Amino acid sequence: MPKILITEPIPDDVIDYLKNFASVTVGNKGTYQSEETLIRDIPEYDGLLCMLSTPVTEEVLSAGKNLKIVANFAVGYDNIDVEAAHNLGIKTANTPDVLTEACGDYAMGLLLALSRKFKDAEQYLRDGNFTGWEPLGFLGMELRDRTLGIIGMGRIGQAFAHRARAFGMKIIYNNRSRVDEQKEQELEAEFISDHKELAQRADVLSLNCPLTEETHHLVDKELLDLMPEHALLVNISRGAVIDEAALAQSLHQNQIAGAALDVFEEEPKVHPDLLSAPNTLLLPHIASATHRTRKDIGMLAAEAITSVLEGKPDNEIPNLISR
Repeated sequence: MPKILITEPIPDDVIDYLKNFASVTVGNKGTYQSEETLIRDIPEYDGLLCMLSTPVTEEVLSAGKNLKIVANFAVGYDNIDVEAAHNLGIKTANTPDVLTEACGDYAMGLLLALSRKFKDAEQYLRDGNFTGWEPLGFLGMELRDRTLGIIGMGRIGQAFAHRARAFGMKIIYNNRSRVDEQKEQELEAEFISDHKELAQRADVLSLNCPLTEETHHLVDKELLDLMPEHALLVNISRGAVIDEAALAQSLHQNQIAGAALDVFEEEPKVHPDLLSAPNTLLLPHIASATHRTRKDIGMLAAEAITSVLEGKPDNEIPNLISR
């Protein structure tokens, strides 16, 4: 019977599905965030279902003498050395599509909460300061007729754009390539080839791009200095797309009006200057956190594992990562 390692607890339905096919080990949260622990344990497993926090390095992959498939419990896969895996003949998979709608909802929720100062207003009430309606209390940004600038117009970026359009926002976007003309017309979206120009024009800047060498610290001091003072920043992509020290400085100096962040460069650590920054909404990487979506993510990863271990051809496994 094949052996599968799941690096930390996931929905029971997914674990039960895999147990019908293989001997399954489920690690405790945090155990397999260590490269050394993975190298120690991986030799006995045929399949690995891992998290974004799991460092699937070349050394880990090389130690996996029986390993045939690594499936990430995420749409991203920058924690996996995909090239090394392919060189070693190990398949890799991710979970595209299934979290699109949940993340689109969440991005819109972040923007609403940030633009209307929900967090600060609720704390004001909980602290016993609410004595009645105030004409100048917690005035925020109305979204209608504001411009949303999206960096990364993939599935999630488009899902956010659809929702923002329903609130009357104008859409501009930057992407490695333009989306098709029909999609642009549907979203009434304008392509901006220079992300710096986009930052200058946007009332809200949303990051929905993958983490690559090109996007690492894409939002740095220079870009933040280009943004309007009233602008808001939303990030549900990867933490390292932002230079967090530069962002914290901009927020403390009121160079931009606020930021809502779901991801951080050194998760689970958060830059200390962000923790004290004004009008900042910081959440613990929960963009896909719905019962339905987390189950769907797990099942897509699990089905990739069982398909590979059963010997199905690559063209029958749609979520394999190509090199």
